[in-house]
Amino acid sequence: MKKLLKRSIIPVLAAMLMTGTAFAQERGNENNRASPNAAISQTIGTTEVTVTYGRPALKDRAYFGEDTPLAPIGSIWRTGANESTAITFSDDVMFGGKKVEAGTYSLYTIPGMEEWTIILNEKLSWGTQYDESEDVVRVTAEVAEGSDLEWFEIYFNELSDTKAHLNLHWGTVRVPVPITTD
Repeated sequence: MKKLLKRSIIPVLAAMLMTGTAFAQERGNENNRASPNAAISQTIGTTEVTVTYGRPALKDRAYFGEDTPLAPIGSIWRTGANESTAITFSDDVMFGGKKVEAGTYSLYTIPGMEEWTIILNEKLSWGTQYDESEDVVRVTAEVAEGSDLEWFEIYFNELSDTKAHLNLHWGTVRVPVPITTD
């Protein structure tokens, strides 16, 4: 019986390994994204905040402005690339000073020269399939200067037991949004 079991397990394991290799080969250069995905997670108190987003690169393009297709001033931007940026709160939080219930939301922005509108929306979608009727909260955040970043980045700083700043940073533009917990 043991010999029969060993003989049947080996072909099954070999098939599984070959299948895994075949899938790995399918994800070659043809399917690489120009804007790779990234994720960041931060614990604030006992609340876990996780952000998943696409990271576009500048590639010598204008990024924020009135006539740029990347993130036009005064228009909805998906805040990254590819799918809508997703932000998850494990507990209720204050996001930019407004109460937000635990859950997963898409993160959209309206870039401005001096301040941005940051939007949490219930609809998770590809790209800019934004639906204003699904907005949960809109807050404003002042633009701050940052180091020059080629790749769009979302990160946390100003961390304490009950607070952190979520930073949206691309080029020299940085937009911090405070998140506080109880």
